[in-house]
Amino acid sequence: MKPETIAKLHHINQEFYQTFARSFASTRRRIQPGIRRVLCEIPRQGNWLDIGCGSGALAVEWAKQQRTGLYQGIDFSQDLLSEAEKEIQAVQVPAGLKFSFSPADLISDGWNVPLKKTSWDGALCFAVLHHIPGSDLRQRICTSIAELLGNDKSLNLSVWQVQNSPRLMQRILPWSRAGLDENDLDAGDVLMDWRAGPDGEPNSQGIRYVHIFSEDELAALAEGSGFKVTDSFYSDGKEGNLGLYQSWIVK
Repeated sequence: MKPETIAKLHHINQEFYQTFARSFASTRRRIQPGIRRVLCEIPRQGNWLDIGCGSGALAVEWAKQQRTGLYQGIDFSQDLLSEAEKEIQAVQVPAGLKFSFSPADLISDGWNVPLKKTSWDGALCFAVLHHIPGSDLRQRICTSIAELLGNDKSLNLSVWQVQNSPRLMQRILPWSRAGLDENDLDAGDVLMDWRAGPDGEPNSQGIRYVHIFSEDELAALAEGSGFKVTDSFYSDGKEGNLGLYQSWIVK
């Protein structure tokens, strides 16, 4: 993918999360079933990195589950980080658990440098990778995560499966809506609309870039980035297939 196309797609998502952070956060209060399954399978203690922590729904659940250690949330949206900080201030944090939130843009070189001073027990990356444009960039980011974690450490992640929802497929827009030529995009790339404004106005519309992964494509990304896949399953939504989840471990 051309650098200028990557920059354009990244800008689209940055602009969306800056403009619609509040309305987006209002739709993300509930923990998805797939995430709950992951939480049942990972240790309840240790230093954990939440990559793309968003507005703090997982952080609140982390506290409710009486976990211990460090929960470090990072996100490229300062508005979403502010929402996360508000959410965690409203819950009782158990003794032995520390929360920290900081900005980080995965597309920027060196995003992981400030995080290298901590020894991580694992990382979480839910509903993030499908917003990263270009296969080479996705692999570079995942490689940097593997380097940050170190051998035998785990990464649990999910990506949207838009193709499994007729309702969501109806919300795919032509690339001309963003001033892009579809020939410059990769197979699986789509442009989706958002139909709620910053204060819930029903007629406000935003756009987001999403890449639709196949299970094999996501597994290949793991292998090419220094991970091996240890589990893969579908969850979420009415039919239980709106999210593809995988567990990776650093080789």
